Amino acid sequence: QVQLVESGGGLVQPGGSLRLSCAASGNIFSINTMGWYRQAPGKERELVATLTSNGGSTKYADSVKGRFTISFTISRDMRKNTVNLQMNSLKPEDTAVYYCKAVALVSIGREYSYWGQGTQVTVSS
Repeated sequence: QVQLVESGGGLVQPGGSLRLSCAASGNIFSINTMGWYRQAPGKERELVATLTSNGGSTKYADSVKGRFTISFTISRDMRKNTVNLQMNSLKPEDTAVYYCKAVALVSIGREYSYWGQGTQVTVSS
């Protein structure tokens, strides 16, 4: 089992910055990939950015490349890892509920996706 707790988000003016964090606990060593997705009203959930748990590979949506940065840290006691999303030069179209996702290996050849509760990001003047 993996538990995800998100923080950050809120209201920001266009051009501003926000930082989202997602802390994963539980069986964190089973996690292969973590990332952020978002869902705007009336739209489907979409990928924002993901990275592998060893930090070796990142992926970004074209709409956020050059503005958003995903990063990964692990606590000193090795009990929690955190994926962060630094969002700069925010635009009104970035307004959405942002969800953290962790993909974990639960058995040989079988993965399971865990989702956070979501955090609202609103970009408006």
